[in-house]
Amino acid sequence: MTVRPYEKWIQTLLFMFAAVAVLTVLAITLFIFKEGLPVIFEKGILGFVGSSRWAPLSGSFGILGMIIGSVQVTMGAIALGVPVGLACAIYLAEIADGKTSGIIHPGIELLAGIPSVVYGFFGLSVVVPFLRNHLPGNGFSILAGSIILAIMILPTVVNISESSIRSVNADYSSGSLALGASHWQTIVKVILPAARSGIVASVILGMGRAIGETMAVIMVTGNVTSIAGSVFDPVRTLTGNIAIEMGYAAGEHREALFATGVILFLFIMFLNLATTCFFRKAGDIK
Repeated sequence: MTVRPYEKWIQTLLFMFAAVAVLTVLAITLFIFKEGLPVIFEKGILGFVGSSRWAPLSGSFGILGMIIGSVQVTMGAIALGVPVGLACAIYLAEIADGKTSGIIHPGIELLAGIPSVVYGFFGLSVVVPFLRNHLPGNGFSILAGSIILAIMILPTVVNISESSIRSVNADYSSGSLALGASHWQTIVKVILPAARSGIVASVILGMGRAIGETMAVIMVTGNVTSIAGSVFDPVRTLTGNIAIEMGYAAGEHREALFATGVILFLFIMFLNLATTCFFRKAGDIK
């Protein structure tokens, strides 16, 4: 096939745009690692990641408490948000009629468009006082952060899971119903297993959304650097630590915050690799 001259220019231009995207990621990665690795090497990986004492004025930079806090809040959000999101996706894909779906979908899309600071205000005004009045602690806690993040990841879980369920071949459900299975049995035994890869991807992407959230988490978790003993205790996450202290950090303290960003970057990279490996194992990509 003959390629016209102007098509070559268009191909070159598109390649340049693609290269800019890749180079931008590489530049950000190199910058973060350049600024953060010296502190990790100086303190030692165990001294930095294995210690929970964060005292910049005395030269102590241990982020174990914040790593555990990030994992606790993220896992809490997954435990609360995924069942609700998956149930909503099943309802929209398999049960709801067009009119009902047309009402629910805009609400889910609106959740995705609300700024994180608004979620934080909601948590600060509603969730934290409720927890303070009805449960142990002062309300600023892992549980408060998990509730807010569970709401924030709903659009990701619902949209991707619904698309995966809808993409299942209709012959599967037809065959199941023809063999005498009920609609619910068909959903549980046939459709959900067939849509497994997409559902797992929605969970992993939801985890990435939750672990990378900053503003809303800062406003409701209490921002205490110690390791929490229960879901009612306050914590500080990796993103919260960077956002809170970067404005006045200098010298080694600033480098330690970049090192915190390195650990966060590795978390996100691991989640992305997990998604890719799962899809390859499931046979969705090659």
